[in-house]
Amino acid sequence: MPIVVDHISKSFSERKNKKIRKQVLKDVSFEVPDGCFVSLLGPSGCGKTTTLTIIAGFQDKDSGEILVNGKSVNAPGPDRAFVFQDYALLPWLRVGENITYPMKKQKMSKADQEKRLAELLELAQLQNNKNSYIYELSGGMKQRVALLRALACDPNILLMDEPLGAVDFQMRKLLQIQLEAILMKRKITTLMVTHDVDEAVYLSDRVIVMGRDHGNILADVTIDLPRPRNRSNPAYHAYADQLTELLKKALDGAVFTKEDEDIMNFIRNSEHEARGGGSAE
Repeated sequence: MPIVVDHISKSFSERKNKKIRKQVLKDVSFEVPDGCFVSLLGPSGCGKTTTLTIIAGFQDKDSGEILVNGKSVNAPGPDRAFVFQDYALLPWLRVGENITYPMKKQKMSKADQEKRLAELLELAQLQNNKNSYIYELSGGMKQRVALLRALACDPNILLMDEPLGAVDFQMRKLLQIQLEAILMKRKITTLMVTHDVDEAVYLSDRVIVMGRDHGNILADVTIDLPRPRNRSNPAYHAYADQLTELLKKALDGAVFTKEDEDIMNFIRNSEHEARGGGSAE
């Protein structure tokens, strides 16, 4: 299903003075075509997660409209699944029970639940972990379980908020490969929030770069590369360089959070490598 974000605006009341409101998004518009993977890339405070949660129906917009398959949406629905950065799994349930949890909520029959569960576990190569508890899993396995739970009821749209942000660098690369493989098998309209340039290039069909000026869109870049993606392809690096420069403009030297520090370190490493110095680390 396609997503249309049509001139949405959003503000929040300040904690210390409820009468004062801070504008986060102002007149933001973009579209995600059916079956397309789009990333929202930008520094902290640019409104990318706020945009994602409004599309999910978790919070209201002040003005504008969200359309899913041509219909206005203002609340969560089974057509949209959400993957959180911190997994949000239920620790008292086993892996299989976590994945089937939304199926039970949708009143799916027991036989259909078991069939769907077997398909999903095979898709993510987790067949041997069906009866494991969440605390027994690695970070990468937890994230795969979270993704499978999101896909459990066969949603039309997948919304992901920094889905790989809680794992280390090497595991993140591996999960990117696995995530791409899963979504290539099940073509689904996907919108992902990230601040990682390489991740955006590797996974996305398009990358929308947001700035801190109320979520203003600095660029909408189409990633015209074959799948599976090849990180050694010169065109891949050209896209990464283009997005790095856009992200540098969006950051504009203002580092407020750990997320911003990660972006700045990535930019410094990229500039160091461009000068022929290899990795700065």
